[in-house]
Amino acid sequence: MQSTDRLLPILTGQPVIPVVAVESAEEGVSLARALAAGGLPAIEVTLRTPAALDAIAAIVAEVPEAICGAGTILNPSQYEAAVKAGSKFIVSPGATVELLDAAQESEVPFLPGSATPSELLAMMQEGYEVLKFFPAEQSGGLAYLKSLAPVFQSLKFCPTGGVSPDNAKDYLSLPNVVCVGGSWVAPKALIKDGRWDEITALASEAARLKG
Repeated sequence: MQSTDRLLPILTGQPVIPVVAVESAEEGVSLARALAAGGLPAIEVTLRTPAALDAIAAIVAEVPEAICGAGTILNPSQYEAAVKAGSKFIVSPGATVELLDAAQESEVPFLPGSATPSELLAMMQEGYEVLKFFPAEQSGGLAYLKSLAPVFQSLKFCPTGGVSPDNAKDYLSLPNVVCVGGSWVAPKALIKDGRWDEITALASEAARLKG
């Protein structure tokens, strides 16, 4: 199946995938080191800042212990740029025909966002078995994912959006959830102030989460 064999080892390697935005390559490198030190080597750097692509390239070059992916990919040109920067996986909040075509042509695995039954069916037809569920809380959260499990038995999810330390364990306890995405392990204030030890501590707590 498309991407599954390459993507699952990344997503099952840790219960929480940090979803982060950075303002410089240097900040990205320090953040990736702090998160990896806490047991969260896989990190999703979102393309929400001008520095994102440079940060991804720097993390790939300077933090070998990290598995750096790119998130908030909205079109094929961003997909291509993220792959060129060295991203190990690509995450999108949704999926379009153009994005799916770009993923089909790339060796870098793709985690597309899907929420409705029709979207899930479409992704299954494209060969996807692992999907991002976004925005998780706003789309129905735990109860919604639980109701999907008996109908879409082959699908696994990474819920992102509104996931926090308060509900992460509940999500992780669901049989169709492989991991969660969250930004709480790298708060903007801690990143801005360079409080990397505190981020490592948060990552360590998240790395021990189990359903």
